[in-house]
Amino acid sequence: MTDTMKGVVAIVAACVVWGLSPLFYKLLEHVPPLELLSHRTIWSLAIFGTILAVQGRLGELPALLRGRSALLVVLAALVISVNWGGFILSVQIGMVVQASLGYFIFPLIMVVLGRLLFGERITRGKAIALLLAGTAVLTLTLGLGVAPWLSLLLGGTFAIYGVIKKTLTSGPILSVTAEVLLLAPFAMVWLFGTHMAGWQGIVGRTGGVFGTHLWDSALLVASGLITAVPLMLFSFASRRLALSTVGLVQYLNPSLQFTCAVAILGEQVTLWHMIAFPLIWLALAIYSAEAYRQDRAARRAVIA
Repeated sequence: MTDTMKGVVAIVAACVVWGLSPLFYKLLEHVPPLELLSHRTIWSLAIFGTILAVQGRLGELPALLRGRSALLVVLAALVISVNWGGFILSVQIGMVVQASLGYFIFPLIMVVLGRLLFGERITRGKAIALLLAGTAVLTLTLGLGVAPWLSLLLGGTFAIYGVIKKTLTSGPILSVTAEVLLLAPFAMVWLFGTHMAGWQGIVGRTGGVFGTHLWDSALLVASGLITAVPLMLFSFASRRLALSTVGLVQYLNPSLQFTCAVAILGEQVTLWHMIAFPLIWLALAIYSAEAYRQDRAARRAVIA
C-alpha cells in the first residue's frame, strides 16, 4: 500500500470515529457533562503522555509551556475544552443535528478568520460560499425563532482552535498533550468534588459514576481513546495527503453525525433545516471546488 493510500485510509478512519462519536456519548448521557468532560481530559492525557513517553519526547513539553507558546497553549486548552463540552452537551440534550451543522460551517468560519487575522484573500467562489452559509444561518434563525447558537459555538471554537494551532510550531500530539496537561488539574478537582465531596447541588447527585459500574467505567476510560486515536490518524494522514483531499474527506464527519442524529437518535429535522442544510452543502461544494483549484495551482507553481 502506498503512502497516499495509507493516508486516505487514516483520514477516513478518523472521520468515521468522529462521525459516529454521538452514538458513543449517547451511552454516557446519564453522566453529567462536566464529569464526562473531566474524564475525557484525564484519560486523553494518560494516552498522549504514554505515546510521548514511548517516543522519548516528554522532555519537549516544558519548552512549549514557556514564553509566547505557553499563552497560545492556554488559549487552545480553553477553546477545545469548550468545544468538547459543547459537543457532549449536544448529545445529551438531543441537538446533534445542530452540532453537525457547526462542523459543516467550520471551514467557512476559517475563511473569515483567515481574512481577518492573516489577510488571506477571499476569492469569488469562497465569497459565494460564505453568502450561502450566512443565508442558511439566517434561515434557521428566522424559521426557528432563535439563532443556532450551539452550531455557531462548536464551529466557532473549532475554527479558533485551528487558528491557534496554525501559529504553534509543535506537532499536534505534543501540543494537545500540553493542552490537556493544563486542563487536568481542573478535571481532577471536579472529579474529586463529585466523588468525595458530593457536590449534589452542582452535579445533581452525590458521588461520581466511575467505579460504580464496570461498563460505565470502561466507557469513561474509552473516552480518552475516542479523543486520541482519530487525532493521531488525522495527523498521520495530514503528512501524506494534499490539503484539499484532507478538507474534502473531513466532511464525512458531520455527514455521519447528521445521519446518526436523524436515523438512529431520532432527532427531528424541520422544514427550516431542510432549507438550510442544502444551502450549507452547496456552499461547501463551491468552497471545496475552489480550495481544490487553488491547491492544484499551488502545486503546479512549485513544480514549475
